[in-house]
Amino acid sequence: MTEASKRAGTRQWVGLAVLVVPCVLASMDMSVMFVTLPSLTADLQPSSSQLLWIMDAYGFLLAGLLITMGTLGDQIGRRRVLLTGATAFGLASVLTAYASSPEMLIATRMLMGIAGASLAPSTLSLIRNMFHDDRQRATAVGVWTAGFAGGAIVGPIIGGLLLEHFWWGSVFLINVPVMFLLLVLGPLLLPEYRDPKPGRFDLLGALLSLVAVLAVIYGIKLTAEHGFGWTPAACIAAGLAVGALFIRRQRTAVNPMIDLALFRTRRFNVPLLIDALATFAMVGFSLFNWQFMQLVLGMSPFESALWSLPTFLVMPVGIALATAMAPRIGKPNVMTAGLLVAAAGYVALSLIRTDSGIVYLVSALAVVSIGIGGVAAVVTEVILSAAPPERAGAASALAETSAEFGGALGIAVLGSIGTAVYRSQMESQAPAGLTGKELAAAEETLGGAVDTAAALPDQTAQALRSVAFDAFTHEMRIAAVVSAVLTAGGAILIATALRAARDRPGPASPVPGQTAQHGSRDRADELAAPTPTS
Repeated sequence: MTEASKRAGTRQWVGLAVLVVPCVLASMDMSVMFVTLPSLTADLQPSSSQLLWIMDAYGFLLAGLLITMGTLGDQIGRRRVLLTGATAFGLASVLTAYASSPEMLIATRMLMGIAGASLAPSTLSLIRNMFHDDRQRATAVGVWTAGFAGGAIVGPIIGGLLLEHFWWGSVFLINVPVMFLLLVLGPLLLPEYRDPKPGRFDLLGALLSLVAVLAVIYGIKLTAEHGFGWTPAACIAAGLAVGALFIRRQRTAVNPMIDLALFRTRRFNVPLLIDALATFAMVGFSLFNWQFMQLVLGMSPFESALWSLPTFLVMPVGIALATAMAPRIGKPNVMTAGLLVAAAGYVALSLIRTDSGIVYLVSALAVVSIGIGGVAAVVTEVILSAAPPERAGAASALAETSAEFGGALGIAVLGSIGTAVYRSQMESQAPAGLTGKELAAAEETLGGAVDTAAALPDQTAQALRSVAFDAFTHEMRIAAVVSAVLTAGGAILIATALRAARDRPGPASPVPGQTAQHGSRDRADELAAPTPTS
């Protein structure tokens, strides 16, 4: 393939725009629930357990089926999986919008998760085959990353606008026209691609991967919700055991879902870990900044969503800088710099106080967003280019799965640490005069303290809010310190493990009777910083 023929044209760039839209929607549907819950709860009146499942059902199925859908795309065609998933996503969105009971809503959210799992790996793997030029592909992955990250931020804003005028189901109906547009334009602009010799689909492997991911994430969610105990420990242990069976099967199966040889090279496993660490910090800390805006600063959900908009608007700055600098100074240096910028933002957040104000919070979060945005663009492209084209779907799914695990761990670990700090400070500093029930509610969560204070005399209420705000801000600072340490540690890991890496990816495990194709793999030394000329 000549240099001219490698470069993408107008059709590929318009096709990229088509690919980014479903990713924005899939990401939006995870975050829009935060602003939808109050009106949804008032209408359907779910129990606390049902409310938890309404929130988690989509993400659980999405994370659990990413590997399966990515491999399925390699098998039967990535465009076919994408368009089939878009159809199912649109239909499930309609059913969700008109759900008449909590049980129906949980079921339809599960359907949306199944369909949504086909969108991210299919779109990312199609980018791998539409953009053969390294610099163009890096730019395309950066656009994809911005769309996926932006959907999570824009979701609450769009949801808040719709809820000002319509019922809660309207936030799901916006998916329908967009998916229809994808079905019309997809066959015209997107190429079809699949492994030319795919072999048989490993149904048992797909089932094992689903059970392993769901069990581990569910255990992590239980830990975040109720603290560490026997039930979440058993779920995590069972998930790890099934995961071990899945890996063993991949080593012996004739047609494995995952090429385990990819994990033998630092070009693949280190960026995968960095992806999880960056998501761990960013998603985990989001537990705190939303509550700080709404409960400590007293903002409405829509107002806090608007104030979060700058963090989305500056993210393309980090992505553009990373994409532009990677060819000049090397991808490891770009990722190291991005993580250090994010760590600086977390350090600023570790100094926050109850009277710091919204400008200080948003400014620090914007610094984090610039750093993480740049890292995400480069790290995703590194993971994607480490795999041969015929395995791009599975590699894309692994990248998304690592991010899902990182986010779930971030919520569980930072949430558990924060809860312990908050309760400890509330137990020692809660104002006198509270009944046992009032004290228990105030010690449980910051929201419980605010609700309790609303029914107390003014002086006692003010004292309770002051103590609760101080306790929450203290746990927020500790979470920021943990995030800063992790992102700085990730920068050190890249600098030591990838900066001078020259190892080639291990050869893809060949299927008996066929020869693995590696001609289009990037050279390993493209990762390293360019050698200065004398």
